[in-house]
Amino acid sequence: MNNFQAILTQVRIVLSSHQPSQVQALLDHLLKEELLSREYHCTLLHEPDSEALARKISLTLLEKGDLDLALLGWARSGLQPPAAERGPSHSDHDGSSQCATMELGPPEGGYLELLNSDADPLCLYHIYDQMDLAGEEEIELYSEPDTDTINCDQFSRLLCDMEGDEETREAYANIAFPEELPADLKHWKPVPSSSSSSSLSCLNLPEGPVQFVPTVSTLPQGLWQISGTGTGVSSIFIYHGEVPQASQVPPPSGLTVHGLPTSPDRPGSTSPFAPSATDLPSMPEPALTSRANATEHKTSPTQCQAAGEVSNKLPKWPEPVEQFYHSLQDTYQAEPAGPDGILMEVDLVQARLERSSSKSLERELATPDWAERQLAQGGLAEGLLAAKERRRTRETQVIAMLGKAGQGKSYWAGAVSRAWACGRLPQYDFVFSVPCHCLNRPGDVYRLQDLLFSLGPRPLVAADEVFSHIVKRPDRVLLILDAFEELEAQDGFLHSTCGPAPAEPCSLRGLLAGLFQKKLLRGCTLLLTARPRGRLVQSLSKADALFELSGFSMEQAQAYVMRYFECSGMTEHQDRALALLRDRPFLLSHSHSPTLCRAVCQLSEALLELGEEAELPSTLTGLYVGLLGRAALSGPPGALAELAKLAWELGRRHQSTIQEDQFPSADVRTWAMAKGLVQHPPGATESELAFSSFLLQCFLGALWLTLSGEIKDKELPQYLALTPRKKRPYDNWLEGVPRFLTGLIFQPRARCLGALVGPSATALADRKQKVLARYLKRLQPGTLRARQLLELLHCAHEAEEAGIWQHVVQELPARLSFLGTRLTPPDAHVLGKALEAAGQDFSLDLRSTGIDPSGLGSLVGLSCVTHFRAALSDTVALWESLRQHGETELLQAAEEKFTIEPFKAKSLKDVEDLEKLVQTQRTRSSSEDTAGELPAVRDLKKLEFALGPISGPQAFPKLVRILTAFSSLQHLDLDALSENKIGDEGVSQLSATFPQLKSLETLNLSQNSITDLGAYKLAEGLPSLAASLLRLSLYNNCICDMGAESLARVLPDMVSLRVMDVQYNKFTAAGAQQLAASLRKCPHVETLAMWTPTIPFSVQEHLQQQDSRISLR
Repeated sequence: MNNFQAILTQVRIVLSSHQPSQVQALLDHLLKEELLSREYHCTLLHEPDSEALARKISLTLLEKGDLDLALLGWARSGLQPPAAERGPSHSDHDGSSQCATMELGPPEGGYLELLNSDADPLCLYHIYDQMDLAGEEEIELYSEPDTDTINCDQFSRLLCDMEGDEETREAYANIAFPEELPADLKHWKPVPSSSSSSSLSCLNLPEGPVQFVPTVSTLPQGLWQISGTGTGVSSIFIYHGEVPQASQVPPPSGLTVHGLPTSPDRPGSTSPFAPSATDLPSMPEPALTSRANATEHKTSPTQCQAAGEVSNKLPKWPEPVEQFYHSLQDTYQAEPAGPDGILMEVDLVQARLERSSSKSLERELATPDWAERQLAQGGLAEGLLAAKERRRTRETQVIAMLGKAGQGKSYWAGAVSRAWACGRLPQYDFVFSVPCHCLNRPGDVYRLQDLLFSLGPRPLVAADEVFSHIVKRPDRVLLILDAFEELEAQDGFLHSTCGPAPAEPCSLRGLLAGLFQKKLLRGCTLLLTARPRGRLVQSLSKADALFELSGFSMEQAQAYVMRYFECSGMTEHQDRALALLRDRPFLLSHSHSPTLCRAVCQLSEALLELGEEAELPSTLTGLYVGLLGRAALSGPPGALAELAKLAWELGRRHQSTIQEDQFPSADVRTWAMAKGLVQHPPGATESELAFSSFLLQCFLGALWLTLSGEIKDKELPQYLALTPRKKRPYDNWLEGVPRFLTGLIFQPRARCLGALVGPSATALADRKQKVLARYLKRLQPGTLRARQLLELLHCAHEAEEAGIWQHVVQELPARLSFLGTRLTPPDAHVLGKALEAAGQDFSLDLRSTGIDPSGLGSLVGLSCVTHFRAALSDTVALWESLRQHGETELLQAAEEKFTIEPFKAKSLKDVEDLEKLVQTQRTRSSSEDTAGELPAVRDLKKLEFALGPISGPQAFPKLVRILTAFSSLQHLDLDALSENKIGDEGVSQLSATFPQLKSLETLNLSQNSITDLGAYKLAEGLPSLAASLLRLSLYNNCICDMGAESLARVLPDMVSLRVMDVQYNKFTAAGAQQLAASLRKCPHVETLAMWTPTIPFSVQEHLQQQDSRISLR
């Protein structure tokens, strides 16, 4: 018996004979009766193929065995099913009754009697699991996807098997219809009802006597059917509860949802016959259920409106869940007041982690070139939605947002919560935002409820019913863990063996283990914000999606200044504050950090309120001295030094949260809070405080190192982080300390250290100044790595000490490579200042630095920079920008200074960028006198092509088309470890360019799958290189005797050739003898390497004895 085909036939009839709005009503009813999950219901609404829709509905009904249930629900919606679906006893009363057929229950006996029965087998068997779903929570949470779900490929194979094989069909039929029903259920069939007030006139009763029993107290409320009772009565219907009147109509229920619908009250089926929506491929725009009404019957406007209401209404949540949902929305909708509420829309960049070096296991953020950055299209909402669609069914998804301290990650996390509360993240029913500093309490015991309801910005009151509702639908939950690096004290939870049960109290480490190992709240979305360094961040390389939060652009920083003074009620100072910032290019470059941009605004506000001739400092040290100076003088004696000591001790432990009992006194605590140095972070208890910013903690830590007598003089240089890591006394978690330390020690006492602690407390600083000065002047900048060199330049800039600055800039090497080292706007500024002060010419390598266009333009425009290398795409974009702005002189300088020597193409994009460079230079030259010349490529001497066997054959024709532009090319290397495999066709194309490559000296064609045909084409073109070619390699190809003969014929013509390598080919002794004979005519050739396993060694040895130039190595 093919149950699937029987159901499919009837479903096809249903779909083909009803209008799209009625089909949508059917799907809504299947959702309401819990035969479909909400996401699968949404997927079916968007299914454009009617045949695919019929098959998916049939598979669901096959699993449930509920075709008559679907038709009964359809009847309650006021829709007329086709005649083919109605039972034999169906009749229309006065032509107005639209009721679905209710078939009899299954006959007594097993599956064999079912086969011999005259009843429709699709509508006989009904078992409704009345198990309390709350009792299944642990099963749902711990079920493995391999045992309870099926992916799209498995689903397709299953469908083909069912249709094509008789045994398979019967096997799956036995799964859907067991041979023997349980004794206590085989006579009982509950008739599901969407409302207890449904009219009994909608029931189409079978032929024969029917008996109604008003109540049976042991049954749950509702309508029950007993069939096969052996009493001569065809069916007995038992209605437990008040019998409704026929005139009563159930009121429409459900919540109108805009956007994506929420999950149903019951999880979707885990049977392989009903795949979840996330297992299926993304569907195109709706076609079946939203097509034009050209074929629909005429209906009244009232009927159309009613049909629309039915299709838009979804089952309503329980009242406690609704109340909690709205209270959660209210919690996150509140926006910070004043300057705290200023939010600038910054770019989200797709990121990835890579190893910092081949010898290191540590991972750090990869640094793409500026033009290669992949922005998250559509912003936050689209980025989260796209990431959600890519995940596997019922798998927890981990999304990480990385950014340096002060980049605004916490503000961004708050923006995510507000976006959900405003309805811009409809794929989530609930969003919970938890600051990780609230979790960093090793002694506490937690439950999942505590994490969701008690540790956020505001404790939430939620009933057990709310928690039960949430854990049943984890795929609709977004959990935000802000400042993930704060959990380093819990290091090790990622490798814990197991996670806890949802209601079981456990340590924080166990709770986190359950979340990150995808055993607790499985299927939810975890959104983490973290700094791109530290032990925990190393594990994020396996996250489902990684994003980097970019800072402010120059325009955004200036817009923030205007907004700040607008929110502060000081609009009259906006222009003056902006002018102050523009007068300090160093601070303006640092304003890409939102935290520093706000600090600049705060100091500008304080200076402008004084009404004096205001001027911002030129260093970060001066900025924070200006912010803290008046606060320090008005505090208790020694309060600032005590707070600095606390900041340093917490930083050594990778902490920023301060407990109330850690303050040296209540007066210090009160003063620090009053001056805004510390504050209550979101979600913290009354006894917890935190520094107002990470950079402030770094400044205070550096202040403690400056004032402390506990730090030995000889140890002080190690805190500058300019030495190898293994020699450092700490891991530089407070990464701003080195720059602040040099600034505090070397800047004039009166306006720096003395302004903070008074002149009497600066005695130790004088001795430390001598120690650091001696250390810095002994450093050799040319021996430092790029990152350390940049740090040294920043320290020298902060020091404002002429002797140190001159020593550093004069020792800079002429060739500076920052390849693979990220250059931020402050880095570009201080580097440009150092190059100008050095008084010599420099060549810069700025590839893979992520330098922004303004920074690249400022460095390229320096007269001391004679050559530079940068990403091709970034350079071409710079030229285009300069051309559009009419900066002709700078454009000419940028074109003349740019070099690509040597160039190695490792990807298809490299070849495309090189092609674009050549085309750009050909169409737009720097002057008429050099029309047609290619400044960037005319001096290129070495070109390597290493794309591998897949991309190599595709990209090589593009490279060949521009090869003739490289008039100075001397070395063309087409060999790659993974083999380019350009083949005979590639060799033929290459040979055609030989007449224009007059300077070519080395041609490496090794490992390119060249055969005799390719060798013949190559031999035809080689005479064009006779005067220049010195080295030719055809190592490890497929050249046989005929190819060897072609090469032997051309060898005497290659008068400049010195070395030829044809090892590991496939020619035999005959080919080797021809090459050896030709070699005797070429006295200019120094070496012919031709060992190959297809030639007997004795023959090779004999040939070598005849001519010692033959190499067998």
